[in-house]
Amino acid sequence: MSAPPQAAAPERARYGRVLAVREFRAVFAAHVLSMLGVIVSEIALSVLVYDLTRSPLMSALAFAVGFLPYAVGGTVLASVADRFPARRVLVTCDLVCAGCVALMTVPGAGIGVLLTLRCGLAVVAPVFSGTRMATLADVLGDGDLFVLGRSLLRIVAQSSLLVGYGLGGLLLTVAPPRHALLITVGTFLASAALLRFGTRRRPARARDRADSCPGARRLLADRRVRVLLLVFWLPAMFSVVPEALAAPYADTLGAGSTGLGLLMCALPVGTVAGELYAGARLGPAARERIALPLLCLTLLPYLGFALHPGLGSSLPLLLLSGAGSAYTLGLDQWFVRAVPEELRGRAMTLLSAGLMTIQGVGMALAGVAGQFLGVRAAVVAAGVLGTLCCGGLALACRMTEDRDGADRIMTGR
Repeated sequence: MSAPPQAAAPERARYGRVLAVREFRAVFAAHVLSMLGVIVSEIALSVLVYDLTRSPLMSALAFAVGFLPYAVGGTVLASVADRFPARRVLVTCDLVCAGCVALMTVPGAGIGVLLTLRCGLAVVAPVFSGTRMATLADVLGDGDLFVLGRSLLRIVAQSSLLVGYGLGGLLLTVAPPRHALLITVGTFLASAALLRFGTRRRPARARDRADSCPGARRLLADRRVRVLLLVFWLPAMFSVVPEALAAPYADTLGAGSTGLGLLMCALPVGTVAGELYAGARLGPAARERIALPLLCLTLLPYLGFALHPGLGSSLPLLLLSGAGSAYTLGLDQWFVRAVPEELRGRAMTLLSAGLMTIQGVGMALAGVAGQFLGVRAAVVAAGVLGTLCCGGLALACRMTEDRDGADRIMTGR
């Protein structure tokens, strides 16, 4: 008696197939423009605030104040992502950002006005990010193309950190801060135009227009969704510690500004390399299989700082840790399966807001730990506590995976 025929495994998606989708190309190009706009505006605003106050504290505050409103935008405004057509939300967010930055360029705008406008950008950001991520599932489906699409947007975000800060610094050598901010107004307007004319109009996901609280409660009542959100959030709180302490660590090593730049670049470069390899070389099943092992390993390289490495040895440790963040490709697929379609926008908004907020908390705690324990000890502590936390999250994730396991069997993955 012959064996029953096996279901054919789905064809592995490639980054090229994702970029072949016309709507995704518009979303991708808009993401590049908006990311560069955000980064250049942050640099220009920081310099502008310093020029006005001559206070390093106020200049740093211009950066830090951008983290706190994420929690507001991600909770109070989360339902916007599902209650209104996605294209309208995305275009409106870009126009609001352009308006806020344009007001920053008005001569005579005081420090209070500038910081308030910076908060406005941060409130809008998680709504925009969550709506865009939910739109990817509409444009690419909720399978492997969606995972690779999200991966490409993360790669752009990490690469923008490397390119944007360099371009911003170069721009400020030839233009005053307010003129540099005018350029970012143009990038937000161009992003809005790409999204308006490059994507299809789709109806709102939610049938009613109730406030966001019932939807948020419904999401958080699902144990699987709660666990996956924590898996996205908590490792990020520990992973930002070396970045937050890069300046004092470079000073400890006597590495100067060049060493500081290398330390700041190491984690993003490792992240991009890990995402590209996992996305291009591994299939969906393999990416899901390695997700939890990579989660448990990604912060282990921080333990190497206990050996007092020099600059040449510190960089590979950071690169290796950054590459371990490729576990997020497997998490992306689990998350989109776990969330009901009508709540996808607010789920992505909540995910984005929580991620930015927890990174801000991590940076603050890193500063406190570095002050009292020393820089190296703080990084090692992040490695130890973070690895233990990741191990517990992996166990919780495994205990709630019944639905995903069933999905993999049904689809032959």
